[in-house]
Amino acid sequence: MKYKQITVSTTTDGSDLVAMVLYDSGSDGVSIYDSKDILELIKSDIIWDYIEPAVLEQSPIVKVKGFYDVENFDSIYVNVLDGLEELKKNSPFELGSLEVEVCDLDDADWVNEWKKYYKPIHIGKIVIVPKWIKYTPEMDERVVLIDPGMAFGTGSHESTRLCLELFGELDCVGKNVLDIGAGSGILGISASICGAESVYLSDIAPLAVKACHENAELNNIKNAIITQADLLENATVKGDIVFANITADILIALSGNIGNVLKKDGYIILSGIIHKRYDDVLNAYLDKGYILDKSVVLGEWCGLRLKNKAV
Repeated sequence: MKYKQITVSTTTDGSDLVAMVLYDSGSDGVSIYDSKDILELIKSDIIWDYIEPAVLEQSPIVKVKGFYDVENFDSIYVNVLDGLEELKKNSPFELGSLEVEVCDLDDADWVNEWKKYYKPIHIGKIVIVPKWIKYTPEMDERVVLIDPGMAFGTGSHESTRLCLELFGELDCVGKNVLDIGAGSGILGISASICGAESVYLSDIAPLAVKACHENAELNNIKNAIITQADLLENATVKGDIVFANITADILIALSGNIGNVLKKDGYIILSGIIHKRYDDVLNAYLDKGYILDKSVVLGEWCGLRLKNKAV
């Protein structure tokens, strides 16, 4: 399948914000090429037999790449430029040049390039492992195999890490877990592997839903309901734990009706919140009567765990 690739030049601090602009503009996947990440990989416990000199000589400029269907690309491109302009006005971080490049790309090219820099990700007892890497877990580790393909959500993003950190402190055995905006399904699949009785994964993007199905099958998940749905529209299920790893504005919009899918003694785990929007999101939920249980910060991102107002 052919795609249009948009590449934006930015900084390490600005990379996640640029990624959200590309994703919100309809990207079927987002990747970040940052030389700092590669240096961390080289220092990790993965054994490298040989490292190409070109890898070590990469530019300090961070490249954020989005991938789009060729249909309606002209309007998508305008949306990206508008989003970057808005980001330039409001960003708390230095963003660099925000130079934009466009090229044609085959999806296989993107996947093979991306695989070079992927490594197992440890978040508490959960280890997210790409299916092409052989990994021997420690005794108490829970391995989640992942093949994100073109879907957003590989476990490396700070917002996903925050969700799993907040989730790992809860007992999910025998519980029902919902993941709103599931991406590649990491959160819901992790919950199932950790003992959840059932998991419900929803996303508006067909490609993400496809990835959820594939990753659930890869992990032999039998208790997952996976659906293409517009967030909470027509949802009839109720969860003991509800994930929503999206963006601040959408999280605020969800605050009014997310309680419809939450059990009376349940928890909401929210992420995808940049620092400057933390108070906005938190206050939206406090105003609805939810109780802050814990907040965590990683890089430029914040995560919240809230108790149901009925507790």
